[in-house]
Amino acid sequence: MTKAELVEEVARAAELTKKDSEVIVDEVFKNIIQALNRGEKIELRGFGSFRVRQRDARRGRNPKTGAPVDIPAKRVPYFKPGKELKELINLKGDGETEAGEDEGLVA
Repeated sequence: MTKAELVEEVARAAELTKKDSEVIVDEVFKNIIQALNRGEKIELRGFGSFRVRQRDARRGRNPKTGAPVDIPAKRVPYFKPGKELKELINLKGDGETEAGEDEGLVA
C-alpha cells in the first residue's frame, strides 16, 4: 500500500476529503518522526512499537573493488510488531482476516 492509497482509505473510512485525510496522515507520520528524533519510543498498543536503534561503526568493503570502507555509526528506525497485529496477519493466509477486511485493531 502506498501513502496515496492509505490517504484514500482514511478518507473513505472517516468520510473525509482526500485533502483532509492527507493532512491527518502527514501529521501522524510527522509526529512519529519527531518523537523518534527525540529518542522516544512510540507504542501503539495492539499494533506495535517504533524505536531508534544505534548501529555501531564498522568496517565494510566496496563490492566493486573489494577495498575496505569505514562505515560510520548511525541511528536507524526499528518497528516491532505487536502480538495482536501478528495474530491478525496470521488468521488467514491470503492477506484477509476470517471476519473480512474491516476487522482490525481500531474500533
